[in-house]
Amino acid sequence: MAGSSSSAAVGEDTRDNFISHIYEELQRKKIETYIDYRLARGEEISPALHRAIEKSTIYVVIFSQNYASSTWCLEELTKILDCKNRYGRDVIPVFYKVDPSIVRHQRETYAEALVKHEHRFKDNLGKVHAWKAALKEAAGLVGWHSQVTRQKLLRFVLAGCRTLDSENTKVCADH
Repeated sequence: MAGSSSSAAVGEDTRDNFISHIYEELQRKKIETYIDYRLARGEEISPALHRAIEKSTIYVVIFSQNYASSTWCLEELTKILDCKNRYGRDVIPVFYKVDPSIVRHQRETYAEALVKHEHRFKDNLGKVHAWKAALKEAAGLVGWHSQVTRQKLLRFVLAGCRTLDSENTKVCADH
């Protein structure tokens, strides 16, 4: 995987936990990784992160309980799925401490967050509808669930990246 590149947006509930382990392992395997620690709710996706997503060929999307509360993460997800659909790129969803059906059907914390977004973006509901469609699409992809141990989940994610790897692979992790 030498010469590879990765990018990540860091969600508050995964910042210092699971994602740091994935990041360290990707670095250890010589996969260049981009993480944007300037994540702030309500901000628009940065041009640098936009470019990193465009250049990536594998995307690791880490869904957590609070993922949908971040408009930044939702914007990244729509961009990732746009690249998946336009360029045929691979997306690996990881469900960290959240059931995939909650993401797919937008229940519990996902429903609460999306209702807040609908109120906030009442003049641009198309954006919220795009986020809902993106969540449903991504949660319908084959991925991994954190019902297994964190170490096993980490091995699954890294194995997925290795399986899809080539000399020019660029990995984007979104969480």
